[in-house]
Amino acid sequence: MPNIAEQLEGLMPTALCGSVARTVGMTVSAAGFPAPVGAVAEIERETGAPLLAEVIGFRDELTLLFPFSEMGGVRRGNRVRLARTTRWLRVGQAMLGRVFNAQGIAVDQKPQPILDDRTAINREPPHPCTRPRIHEPLSTGIRAMDGLLTCGRGQRMGIFAGSGVGKSILLGMMARYTNADVNVIALIGERGREVNEFIERDLGPEGLARSVVIVATSNEPAILRTQAAMTATAIAEYFRDEGKSVMLMMDSLTRFALAQREIGLAAGEPPTTRGFPPSVFAILPKLVERAGRSVKGSITAFYTVLVEADDPNEPIADTVRGLIDGHTWLSRRLAARTHYPAIDVLESLSRLMTEVIDAEHRRAAQAVRELLAVYRDHDDLISIGAYRRGSNKKVDAAIDLQEELNQFLRQRIEERSAAEDARAGLLKLCERYDAILAGTSPGNVKTNG
Repeated sequence: MPNIAEQLEGLMPTALCGSVARTVGMTVSAAGFPAPVGAVAEIERETGAPLLAEVIGFRDELTLLFPFSEMGGVRRGNRVRLARTTRWLRVGQAMLGRVFNAQGIAVDQKPQPILDDRTAINREPPHPCTRPRIHEPLSTGIRAMDGLLTCGRGQRMGIFAGSGVGKSILLGMMARYTNADVNVIALIGERGREVNEFIERDLGPEGLARSVVIVATSNEPAILRTQAAMTATAIAEYFRDEGKSVMLMMDSLTRFALAQREIGLAAGEPPTTRGFPPSVFAILPKLVERAGRSVKGSITAFYTVLVEADDPNEPIADTVRGLIDGHTWLSRRLAARTHYPAIDVLESLSRLMTEVIDAEHRRAAQAVRELLAVYRDHDDLISIGAYRRGSNKKVDAAIDLQEELNQFLRQRIEERSAAEDARAGLLKLCERYDAILAGTSPGNVKTNG
């Protein structure tokens, strides 16, 4: 937690006033109001409560503000007053099991929780020289991930997929089945109806009990959608500083980037890569670097990335892949075959897997990857019956073990899988593979994977 001296350094007198000069789109320009970027101001209106807005930049002699809600009732000459220059968030253990908006206000129709602590929404990442090495695995409860894409405590992973391939359901399973102490889940830019569906269907009472959910739906202003991501990260940092193992899940990082694009363009930034201004590519590393392991605890982060037109090289996906410690690719082709979860193992990678598993597990994972790759390379020949058995022992093994591989990689939504079970299943597949290559196991003999 920041100390008192750090808090005082960020303060400035709030007796600063200006007036509305003009509005353009979703931005308000204020004259005579030299507030710093990131400060929150109140814009008085003819009717209703004052409108909250954040300072996003300057143009000529005017200060640009992005409102937190609709600008109805704002007119030229309305008084603008500085409300606060630093952004703080009330936090505490009572947040568990609750749903909050981007400003940290409970929105689940229950009384507001009593929160004794507070933290800054925008914090600096841990110093790189103080970050401990990641050496301990974290179980996600997903067999394919724990076995073939093993994640370490404090690792940052991306879940890349097009729309409708199962990202949200996968996150719900992970929230229920992980062995992390606390889940912090940020739903950024989601459809309104999907919020309750995720909480009640995908997360369920079991997952919600140890989770904090932050929501900013697609109809909310862009400034709140970006703030929701920062708020969720700040809450995860609070629990990490309490010594907890935290799983931070953000759905989706793409919508966070789109919201920042809207703010950047409103502030007058030039559009560069596919219409994204430079601030988008500057803010992404600032956000993801806040996750990770510290001397007190860990934040293991999973960021979903909505891939435009299923193109893995579109700007946001390409940028995020270079910032994080691994990626899981969900395949529309597998989803169409009712293969769930639709994880394309050969297109996915955990960069820290070798650091957190033993040699036996590593060898088994390599063998299974080899089987999957060999089958994919010869899939066309196998499908049309042009492959002759005996031409290649590895292809023969891949064909014989295909059913067992699919049984291992598939998992029902209600099925819980422990990391130990995933490891044992991999070792059994590896033993079968070795036996077939050695000629000591007949190809038509099947065992449970």
